[in-house]
Amino acid sequence: MSRPSASTSSSSRSSRSRYGKEVKELQDALNQNKIESKRDAIRKIIDAMTRGKDVSMLFPDVAKNMETSNLELKKLVYLYIINYAKIMPDLAVMAVNSFRKDARDKTNPFLRALAIRTMGCIRVKLITEYLLDPLKESIKDEDSYVRKTAAICISKLYDVSPELIEEQGLLKLLENLLNDGNAMVVANAVCALLIVQESKGTTMLQLNPYTIQKILTAMNECNEWGVIYCLDALAMYIPEDGKEAEAILERVSPRLNHNNPGVVLSACKIMMKFLDYLQNPETIRQNALKMTAPLISLLSLGKEPEIQYVALKNINLIIQKRPIIIEKDIKVFFCNFNDPIYIKLQKLEVLSKLANNDNIQQILHELKEYTQEVDVEFVRKSVRTIGRCAIKLEKAAEKCVTALWECLKTKVNYVVMESIIVIRDIFRKYPRKYEMILKDLCENLKSIEDPEAKASMIWIIGEYVDTIENADSLLGNFSENFKDEPANVQHQILVAVMKLFLQRPNDGKELIHNLLKTATIECENPDLRDRAYIYWRMLSTDPELAKKIVFTERPTISDSSYTIENELLDKLIENIGNLSSVYTKKPESFVKKLRDVLNSKIADKIDDVYDQDQLMEGRPEDYSDQQGGSSNINENNYETSSQIQSQIQQSQVQQVTQKIDLLDLDENQPQQQQSQQQQQQQQLPTQQIQQPNQFQNIKIPFAEVLNSNTPGSQAQIQGLQIEAAFQKYGDKIVLDLKFTNKTQDKTFSAFGIKFNKNPFKLQPDAIEIQCQPVFPGSTQIAQSSINTNGPALEEPPQMPYKIQVALKTNLDVFYIFIPMSLSVLFSNTASITQQKFIELSQAQNMARKQEVLQIQIDPLKMKEKLERNYFFLIGVRKDERGVELLSYAATLVNGMPLLVNVIHTPTAINLQLQVPHPTLMPLLYQAIGFILTLN
Repeated sequence: MSRPSASTSSSSRSSRSRYGKEVKELQDALNQNKIESKRDAIRKIIDAMTRGKDVSMLFPDVAKNMETSNLELKKLVYLYIINYAKIMPDLAVMAVNSFRKDARDKTNPFLRALAIRTMGCIRVKLITEYLLDPLKESIKDEDSYVRKTAAICISKLYDVSPELIEEQGLLKLLENLLNDGNAMVVANAVCALLIVQESKGTTMLQLNPYTIQKILTAMNECNEWGVIYCLDALAMYIPEDGKEAEAILERVSPRLNHNNPGVVLSACKIMMKFLDYLQNPETIRQNALKMTAPLISLLSLGKEPEIQYVALKNINLIIQKRPIIIEKDIKVFFCNFNDPIYIKLQKLEVLSKLANNDNIQQILHELKEYTQEVDVEFVRKSVRTIGRCAIKLEKAAEKCVTALWECLKTKVNYVVMESIIVIRDIFRKYPRKYEMILKDLCENLKSIEDPEAKASMIWIIGEYVDTIENADSLLGNFSENFKDEPANVQHQILVAVMKLFLQRPNDGKELIHNLLKTATIECENPDLRDRAYIYWRMLSTDPELAKKIVFTERPTISDSSYTIENELLDKLIENIGNLSSVYTKKPESFVKKLRDVLNSKIADKIDDVYDQDQLMEGRPEDYSDQQGGSSNINENNYETSSQIQSQIQQSQVQQVTQKIDLLDLDENQPQQQQSQQQQQQQQLPTQQIQQPNQFQNIKIPFAEVLNSNTPGSQAQIQGLQIEAAFQKYGDKIVLDLKFTNKTQDKTFSAFGIKFNKNPFKLQPDAIEIQCQPVFPGSTQIAQSSINTNGPALEEPPQMPYKIQVALKTNLDVFYIFIPMSLSVLFSNTASITQQKFIELSQAQNMARKQEVLQIQIDPLKMKEKLERNYFFLIGVRKDERGVELLSYAATLVNGMPLLVNVIHTPTAINLQLQVPHPTLMPLLYQAIGFILTLN
């Protein structure tokens, strides 16, 4: 082993010596009295610091220079301290007094703001408590610049020490800044509250009409980043009705013309969300078209390609929900020769979604031009886009196939292979329709190298073995290298040869025998080997059955595989302009901090519901005798007549008394009651499945509440898909459940269920769900009876109304949200008299709203459906023109009245809704829509 040379050792010593000399010079310069020398020395230190050199040994010398009147020198010192405070917290404490002094400087607001900003950047828990007093003073500072800086500082310190910030009341002071007269202070307060809200996982920014007006006013005066904060806050607001939503859209729409792309996308986010609250189709169309020009401007040639890419990703989401916004401006998505490849690919994605029968000729002409480019990836994507257009538009499929035929004739290898893959899908969509191109396909067999293209070509040959005369020789050529082919090619060869034998036994007999022998003896792939065994046994026992199975009708393919499911799409649209919309993933799926907050929030809520270990121990407690815990929605604050109020209270007291008597009968009664409930639970599914229309209530369709890709709370298992729907069967509320096992080797059983607190006190009669084990690949349907004796949530229901449910299995616990229609909660016994109806309709504190239901229905059918679902007709009036006004009333299970005046027209139904609480308005409108449209 050779020793280091003398020159190397000498060079190392020389370097250390030189570095030590430089440090000594900087120390001397920092201790001089000249400001210029100190400033130059700190500049050199910061330069070394940014290049990764360790200059922490100079911390004491730098910290001494905080006591200077030179603002530039002070900024440099603060910058150094921010960088090294985490490494040397003990030394950072030395700077606290200087910060406190500067934050209270009466002469210079910029110095006060600088001190506050630096305090927020020093994320050291040790010194946070020393900074709270000057921060409290700064948030009430007379200068708006200091106040807006203090707002952001609170959010930064909350990240370091949340308990301390809450104890000192700084969050309350932060909320008070929303009433500040300066627009930038309001914007920074909104930003800080959103940051704290994200970290805390609870609502910090309380949005109401007054707060919204403050934010809208501030948005007109603050800078572009302040506008984005305000727009993000507005996007979280749920308007009370369509009129308020339209007013907010009117105030927000001018931001679509802003120079900052971030502002434009944030404004689009609000436009997209609030359009859902509008009722008039023409108003929706006009507001939607306001986004057209701003979105197109983001793709102009002067914009950076990164901005164009983000804009395209967001446009791709927007047009999936409202294609009317861009559908007439397809030329802007045509690719330029100098566009980066990632821009070109996104433009092709948008073009495929905008394609329709009117513009397909124009799009195809452009796509055919792209197939002649030199970029292989771009050409492949272009060919694939032609295929997607053919599958999407049946009337234009022939034009698309002609374009692909021309691509085959180019004889360019990668163009031909991609065309074969696409044509396979077209043959699946339109079987036996475009056989004229089979000849050209077969002429390109020798040039196929890509496994997917080869598998596609073999599939085509197998599908058309009765049309392609030399199919046996073609498949024989592919079978020669059977053992060396990839798995997907081997599968297609096996299936195609099987089809050949079943269609042309004489030509395929020898080939299928040799292939099955090879696949069962010499192949290691278990899937291929099992398929070969199945084929062999079917052929040896029942060839006709084999023919039925192999040639069974396949499900039709569509272009929907490229679209995003509605739930995810709505979530992504809520995050337009954020990274989530670019990744097309929910924020919590890739931001660890958000995921941790979400998991913690769910865990906290579930802790209030039940202890997982005790889930299966017995039925839930009966809360029917606990009136003190009822929420506002259950209290009678909104009743308008003392007589009605006393009647409802007496009814509730009687119910409670009866249930207390039952529970107090004897000590064995609870067990007997539980046993009876379990027997009823076992009998209920059979009775209701056999007679689903016994009570003629509407049938709420199943909704998917748990995707098979979602793991349980303990992340032990995934693969369980759950669909659920609350139903009304006569006087009973029932939860219908459909369990589908999509795992390969797991069985789900021992199902149990429990509800979180909810406004209508819903809970299952029994925790256990009577359901057969759900084996891999199977589906089971179960039901659970629901009562209204559970604990009440101290919040009114919101739209959409969902019940949080914990569902336990033998493998894991799953937390789901099940949607509920208000129609399920209508009482079948409590009707309202005409006198009560008049009193309630004249009450001042009833919320009222006019709505239009755009459906066509026979008036007699409408009356029948409403009364069948416990909307009782109270009276009928006619005006001088003979127009009937029907007055209906329903009562919720908690005694709350719902009033509806109905005017039927040939094209629509006009509704005047009256409810005790405004949050019930959209729920009632939705329930009436369900009743009149569902069977």
